[in-house]
Amino acid sequence: MKKFITILLFALSGMVFAQKPVFTTAKVNAVTVYFNAAEISQTAHLNLPAGTHEIVIKNVANYLNENTVQIGAPSSLTVLSSQFTNDYISEYDIDESSPAIKKVRDSIKIVQKELDRLNNTRTSEMKTIEILDRNQQVYGANTGLSVTELMKMVEYYKTKRTEISNTIDVLNEREKKLSDLLTKLNTKLEINSNKEEKNATGKLVLQVMNQTAGAITLDVSYLTNNARWSPFYELRADNIASPVNMLYKAQVVQNTGVDWRKVKLTLSSGIPNQNNQAPVINPWFLAYQQIYSAVPQVKANHDRLEEVAVSAVGIRGKVSGLQARSTVSDYTMINENQLNVSFDIDIPYDILSNGKTHSVSLKEIKLPATYKYYAAPKLDKESFLLAEITDYGKYNLLKGEANIIFEGMYVGKTLVNPGQTSDTLNLSMGRDKKVVITREKVVDKSGVKFLSAKKEQTFTYDITIRNNKKESVLLKLEDQYPLSSDKEIEIELKQKEGAKVNSETGLLSWEFHLKPNETKKIRISYTVKYPKDKIIGNL
Repeated sequence: MKKFITILLFALSGMVFAQKPVFTTAKVNAVTVYFNAAEISQTAHLNLPAGTHEIVIKNVANYLNENTVQIGAPSSLTVLSSQFTNDYISEYDIDESSPAIKKVRDSIKIVQKELDRLNNTRTSEMKTIEILDRNQQVYGANTGLSVTELMKMVEYYKTKRTEISNTIDVLNEREKKLSDLLTKLNTKLEINSNKEEKNATGKLVLQVMNQTAGAITLDVSYLTNNARWSPFYELRADNIASPVNMLYKAQVVQNTGVDWRKVKLTLSSGIPNQNNQAPVINPWFLAYQQIYSAVPQVKANHDRLEEVAVSAVGIRGKVSGLQARSTVSDYTMINENQLNVSFDIDIPYDILSNGKTHSVSLKEIKLPATYKYYAAPKLDKESFLLAEITDYGKYNLLKGEANIIFEGMYVGKTLVNPGQTSDTLNLSMGRDKKVVITREKVVDKSGVKFLSAKKEQTFTYDITIRNNKKESVLLKLEDQYPLSSDKEIEIELKQKEGAKVNSETGLLSWEFHLKPNETKKIRISYTVKYPKDKIIGNL
């Protein structure tokens, strides 16, 4: 008897799990977007009888990390298992026992019967017209009719045919209305088809045990890699006496398969799914290595010069004055955690799943700035306007591109890079062609001399700076002389014109004020002495 009861319970449990699945559609409520992923929070509502059921949650991301799926449910519901799929196929028919389904089915039958009756009536009317047309031809061929009889026959034919044609028109209009109604009723049989995103194929399949029948709300969250964001800035300044107006923006891209409509958006600088295992230092053993001879080469240090000089492009076009913007800062709260910075935005956003870049405004910041011009004429003959920002750490800036708008003109792009160790953040505000700079080789002061076993080359350059602006400018100028990594190569800096010299990097720097229409000339000169049977490739 115990064995029979066990088999019976097993069979009953199998029947329970074989119940028809309960479908529901998840709605996106909030999204936290990281640099390489997004955490999506959704809610699903459904009515669930007591017992064990399979729940299919539609309208989730097409691809997600199953290890990150979290299901929040009331205490009366126990989630036995969860599985993500992109190709769920229901093998079950629509539950005809449902009162809502039965009501729709009954309405469809009534409408279908009405359509059948309408088609029968229209067919009869069409046959009547055919008979009238045939009789009209017969009477027309009978020349024995009097004029009076013929007129009566024509009047009857015209009246009757018009009446029947009008009736057919009414029947056609009625048929169209009934057909539209039938389409709507058939659509109601599709479970949540009018709510699910067309491009969303992802589904979560849950096996649950429900203790109490009634309305259930499920909170679903998970991580997907098909979304990202990056910081972007807009830098505006009216002149070199005004602060820099920085509009802190984000460029959000998502291709999750689910449109985010009216969602609460949070942007985080964190990177989920990192390797969170702390590193372990292993013993460090030294060993000999075979040394191969090589011809020593002199390499000039261009790192610092190149870093600043490549910073903006030429003027592209006129931009209208400051756009009228609401105080976007009032809708964004910045939370600085120990490991990352997050931006909580109170304005609901619509971001479609189309792989396109969506611009999101985060905060507007007024940055007190000190303006300075910078030039490295060895690399670029034009001067660059730099805005120096002190105490920039309090603004929670992240590395990103920026559009530059100076004096109402779009002058190109620059890079905002707060990840540095200096106390001052330099923002390049573009080129200024009114500060003219030339760097020319002085031929009569340059040349080559051959000594006994050495070759001596002298290099002399004149750097000329002219300020064609109506106001004074502060200019920082940088140049360099080569360094030697071989004792056979001797380098001597002969003329520096009051420059600050960094002997470790070979960097020469000057800083001075130029009055309106003032011109200043600087000369630098150095010699390189090395064996005359050798060649220096990068001199």
